[in-house]
Amino acid sequence: MARDAADLPVHPTDDALVTEVDLVDLPAPARRYLRFMNVPGRPRDWSFRAHFTGRFRRRPGRWLPCDGWQYNSGLEIARVFHMRINVAGIVPMFGRDIYRHGRGHMRGTLLGLFPVVDGSGPEYDIGELVTYLNDAVLLAPSMLLRLPVSWSAVDDDTFEITLTDAGNSVAAVVSLDERGAPCDFTTTDRFYDLDGTPVRTRWSTPVESWSSDGPRPTPLRASAMWHLSSGPFRYADFCFPPDGIRYNKPPDETNHR
Repeated sequence: MARDAADLPVHPTDDALVTEVDLVDLPAPARRYLRFMNVPGRPRDWSFRAHFTGRFRRRPGRWLPCDGWQYNSGLEIARVFHMRINVAGIVPMFGRDIYRHGRGHMRGTLLGLFPVVDGSGPEYDIGELVTYLNDAVLLAPSMLLRLPVSWSAVDDDTFEITLTDAGNSVAAVVSLDERGAPCDFTTTDRFYDLDGTPVRTRWSTPVESWSSDGPRPTPLRASAMWHLSSGPFRYADFCFPPDGIRYNKPPDETNHR
């Protein structure tokens, strides 16, 4: 991962604390969300490194155990994501997703040698950027205050957020519970691989529970779901172990551990 994240910025140019004044122009549900996430009173996050465990499947059927690692930068909009999936308990499949300089790339291999997935192009540019937005909403909300985003209220418990980068623009709807905690993130800016053809498909990441331990809430368990014509298809369940998310780290500290 360190090679993929090489030459990303290594420190912020502004570490001023977020205040209520910074939130005053945001729609009411967005302010509730940022307060639940304990954003006021802390500097804006500029990066994070995350490790998660869980299970994954490409098609309906048997689940496979997986481990994932990622590094996201808010100083330059960039995401480097690696996942290891154990096929049949012994054969590893490796997945790598990257978004940098407005371009997305997804690659999967068996044993790190034999290609299974290798995708790039406009659909992957959009899909990887909205996944970066999803990461920021759920894992590093103060990073949003560094980014070229716009906010609008849908209703008292829902807001829409739009992110623009390098000519790409993506949007999502974030639903909140009574506390202001995100309980779902929904977008149509991702593409499902339908027999080798990427098709724009509704995608969501419902969050089952949040941890209130420590200085900031973090998701304990979340899922990723495609909403297909045949019905919802949940293809990933993720759990974040204690200390699985580290904030404001330079890219050369990323590693698989």
